[in-house]
Amino acid sequence: MTTINVCIGSACHLKGSYNIINRFQDLIKKNNMDDEVVVKAAFCLGECTKAVSVKVDEGEVYSVNDTNVEEFFNKYVIGRV
Repeated sequence: MTTINVCIGSACHLKGSYNIINRFQDLIKKNNMDDEVVVKAAFCLGECTKAVSVKVDEGEVYSVNDTNVEEFFNKYVIGRV
């Protein structure tokens, strides 16, 4: 099971972390990956300047926004599964 951790701390919340969570959930359903990928909220990934901070499994922390969320999903999530 691949886990997408999305920061919901103050900086990330203000930058739209809940929108990113919803977009990831939509992409998981669209790609029929409900049994392979889960999205979890995290309170701080330690990279506030990258808000919205996202980490796949125990990997690197990336900056994700409405513009690049689908590209990120295709590159770092679908590529793992």
